[in-house]
Amino acid sequence: MARTVARVMVDALSELGVRQVFGVVGDALNPLTDAIRTTEGLEWVGCRHEEAAAFAASAQSQLTGTLGVCMGTVGPGSVHLLNGLYDAAKSHAPVLAIAGQVPLAELGSDYFQEVDNDALFSDVAVFRATITSPDQLPQMLETAVRHALGRKGVAVLTVPGDLGERELTADRPARFSLNAPVSRPDGSAVRRAAELLDRSERVTLLVGEGARAAREDVLTLADRLAAPMVLTLKAKAGFEGDHNPFQVGQTGLIGNPAAASALQDADTLLLLGTDFPYRDWYPEGRTVIQVDTEATHIGRRVPVEIGLVGDTGATVRDLLEHLAAAPAGSGGARDRSHLEKARERFEGWRTGQARLADPSHDKGVVGRIRSALDNRDHDIRPEALAAAVDRIAADDAVFTSDTGMATVWLSRFVEMRGERRLIGSYNLGSMANAMPQALGAQSLDRERQVVAFCGDGGLSMLLGDLMTLKTYRLPVKLVVFDNRRLGMVKLEQEQAGLPEFGTVLDNPDFAAVAESMGITGIRVTDPADLESAVRRAFGTPGPVLLDVLTNPEEIAVPAKPTVEQGWGFAVAKVKEIVRSHGEPGGD
Repeated sequence: MARTVARVMVDALSELGVRQVFGVVGDALNPLTDAIRTTEGLEWVGCRHEEAAAFAASAQSQLTGTLGVCMGTVGPGSVHLLNGLYDAAKSHAPVLAIAGQVPLAELGSDYFQEVDNDALFSDVAVFRATITSPDQLPQMLETAVRHALGRKGVAVLTVPGDLGERELTADRPARFSLNAPVSRPDGSAVRRAAELLDRSERVTLLVGEGARAAREDVLTLADRLAAPMVLTLKAKAGFEGDHNPFQVGQTGLIGNPAAASALQDADTLLLLGTDFPYRDWYPEGRTVIQVDTEATHIGRRVPVEIGLVGDTGATVRDLLEHLAAAPAGSGGARDRSHLEKARERFEGWRTGQARLADPSHDKGVVGRIRSALDNRDHDIRPEALAAAVDRIAADDAVFTSDTGMATVWLSRFVEMRGERRLIGSYNLGSMANAMPQALGAQSLDRERQVVAFCGDGGLSMLLGDLMTLKTYRLPVKLVVFDNRRLGMVKLEQEQAGLPEFGTVLDNPDFAAVAESMGITGIRVTDPADLESAVRRAFGTPGPVLLDVLTNPEEIAVPAKPTVEQGWGFAVAKVKEIVRSHGEPGGD
C-alpha cells in the first residue's frame, strides 16, 4: 500500500532518530500530527506558542548536534516560528521546520490565513520549498535535511493543507547518507602559523564553542605556548573547571579584568573556533591567527595575519606537530610569566566575586555601607542566588539562560564543570528563550537535571508554556531573577547618562502563578532563606518555579569600565533621584 505524504515525512523523521516534534496542532498539520500519534518512539509535544516550539527544537539540536524539528500551521502558526528559527540559524543549529499552507488550488488567491512561506523564511533558512506534488517526496525532504545538517542551519518545508493525506505514486524509503567531513588547512599556512607562534613572546588564546570537541588538543596547545585561555560564553561548557589551569574566564561586557588584560598584554592572539562579534573588545595592533571551519569568518571581526580554514581539532594537532619544543633563545623552556600573571589576576577577581556572592556579605561593615547605597530594601543579591545554584546543581546539569542580567550572573557565578552544558540566545540575543529551551532539553532526557535562569521579563513573555512543562511532566527547575525590571536595558540607559525609563515591570507573584498551574512554586524574599529554598527547589520532583526577589540596583561592572560609562551612570543616578523626589509617590 502506498504511503501518504504525511506518513513518508514522519517515517523519515523517526528513522533519523528524531524523538520529539514541537508545535501547535491545527488544519494543515492534522495529517502529520496523526501520523506522529501512531508512530512508536516519536512524541508530539504540543506547545502553547510556536515560538517556544522553535526554541525547544533548537535547544535539542544544539545539545545533540542532530536534527531538531518543529511545526507551525497555516499563516500565523508559521509566522510565530520565526523568532525561534532565527535563534537556531544564528546558533548554527540544524532545525527542520514544517509549515502548513492553504490548499494548493488556493495558493496565490489571498485565501484566509495565506502567507507566502517561501518569502517569509527567505532570510532565515538555508533551504525552503513548498511541496506541490506527492511525488516530490522523499527527495525534497532528503534535500531539506541535508541542507539543515550540512550547512548547520534552518530548513523549511511547506505542506499545503490538501497534500498531507495524498498518496505517493512511486514510494521508496528516504536515504540521507549523512557524513560529517573533517577539513584541514593548507600545510604551508600551518607551518607559517607555527613559525609565527614560535617567535611570539606572549600568546593568548580566544577559544569558542567550535573548539569544544578538541578540548584535550587545545589544552595541550595552551601548555606548549604557555598561553592564558580567554573563553567565549558558549565555550564555558567544555573548558571550565579545575582541570583547565589556563582559562581566565570571559571578555566583553559580561567578562572580567583578567581576561581583558590577557588579551591586551598579548603580542599574538590565536582565535580557535570562535566568531566573537564584539570588535571593541579586541586589542588593537596585535598579530592575529584565526582557525575556523568557515572561510567567511576569517578576519571579519579583527584583521588577521594568518587564517587557517579547517576543523579546530585537526588544525591544532597539525600546529602541535610544527611548533618547536621551545622558542629559539629561550634556554629550553617558554617563559610562563604571561600565563601566570593572567591566572593570578583571575583568581584574585574570583575571590572578590565570591565575597559578593556570600549571603552574609551585607551584614559586614563594607556590606552594610554598600547596602545603604544600592540595596536599601535588603533584596537578595543576584550574585548570591547564582552562586547558590552553582553549589547545589548537579555536575551534569543542562543550564539555559535568558538574555540580559540572568546571563551575566550565570557567566560569572556558575561554573560549567563536569558534564554541564549551556544553551542560550547568545547570538541572536532574544528575550524569553530560557524556559522553552529548557523544555526542549528536558524532553530529551527526563532524568537529567535542567535549570533555566529566567529573567522576569523573559519568563512573562512566553509564560503560557509553563503549562507545557506541567502537561508533559518535565521536571525543569526555573530560577527567576525577579528584580521587577528589564535589568539590562536599565543598565544601558544609566551608562548612557539617561534616567531609568520604561523598564519597571508590574510583576505578579510568579510562584503563586506557577501553583495555580499545578507547578510547585517557591517565593524567596529573605536572604537568610535563600540556601534552603534553592535546596528545596532542586530536591522537589517535577517542575519547580523558584521566584527570588533580587536587588534591581545591582550593577554588573564590565571588564574594562570606561570613564564615560562611569560618568554616565553617575549622571543617570542623579536624574533618577531628582525625578523620584519631584514626582508623586517619590521619597
